[in-house]
Amino acid sequence: MTELRYLPDADDVTTFTATVTGTTQDSVFLDGTYFYPEGGGQPADHGVLEWEEGSADVTGVRKDHGEVRHEIDLREGDLPAEGTTVDGRIDETRRRQLSRMHTAQHVVSRVVLEEYGASTAGNQIYPDRSRIDFEPASFDDADLALIERRTNEVVDRDLSVVKENRSRATVEAEVDEGRALLDLIPESVDPLRVVEIEDFDMCPCGGTHVSRLGEIGRIEITDHTTKGERVGRIEFELV
Repeated sequence: MTELRYLPDADDVTTFTATVTGTTQDSVFLDGTYFYPEGGGQPADHGVLEWEEGSADVTGVRKDHGEVRHEIDLREGDLPAEGTTVDGRIDETRRRQLSRMHTAQHVVSRVVLEEYGASTAGNQIYPDRSRIDFEPASFDDADLALIERRTNEVVDRDLSVVKENRSRATVEAEVDEGRALLDLIPESVDPLRVVEIEDFDMCPCGGTHVSRLGEIGRIEITDHTTKGERVGRIEFELV
């Protein structure tokens, strides 16, 4: 079982040391990692693993039956043997941008829930752009202007962002309707890692996030489309 060391609140760490627990032709498994594995609409971290006689680019990271698979392209040397100590270095610029994007997604989702009563049905985050699907929703240009204005007003408040583990019972009792898809999280997952924006929003989430909203910058909504009868999609960038 790979320890997810960035949880619950160490998602600002981008360098670390770990021990190899296994390898395949193109992957390395570690006893613990700060690399974020793809999931929850957030892409995997990229970076580098280095050891005494070799190094590799980390091009993908995925969960694999409790382990974390670091997909690699060897730079030099052979695959590290089990028990080898490796140094991990995460692409800090990419991690930072994804963290800003993911927290921005939470803010937009909360604003839309408050203004239109629409829940987040799905999202996809990228370093340079992101999208969120809302249901039930159908937006026009005036709606987008309102959402963008309200979202940036919240960001300008520079609220703190707390990331911590809480009991499932507590989360189920406190999370607002429309801000969690708890039925999609197995009952065995307890406690739950939550992301709480001070006096504004709380949502179970395993992704990486900034520590204050002021780190996001300005959110610019760039497009909207209708996906089916009840789903409205918003796309945004950070500027």
